[in-house]
Amino acid sequence: QVQLLESGGGLVQAEGSLRLSCTTSRGTLTSYAVGWFRQAPGKERELVARISGGTTYYADSVKGRFTISRDNAKNTVYLQMNRLKPEDTAIYSCAARWYGTSSYAYWGQGTQVTVSS
Repeated sequence: QVQLLESGGGLVQAEGSLRLSCTTSRGTLTSYAVGWFRQAPGKERELVARISGGTTYYADSVKGRFTISRDNAKNTVYLQMNRLKPEDTAIYSCAARWYGTSSYAYWGQGTQVTVSS
């Protein structure tokens, strides 16, 4: 079973940057499509970015500011977040799904990102 672990969250000022990491101690992330989700208080969880093979997807709200990538040698998927805004404040979680499926089967615990104005 895949166990995902996120790191890299924290407090940053608006226009600052953070890089989130998602890794697993079991298995290899190359077998999965990986998505980064976020959930702000009182809001629904939303997919922020996804990497599936060589294809990436970004929500309109983060396009041009966030970049998702993977380092197979380190078994890690990153979310580079630049020009952060206060509305990016949320708990960010990574999730993995098998290629060819639509449901994310494995989830991390999440990491808090807080952007101050």
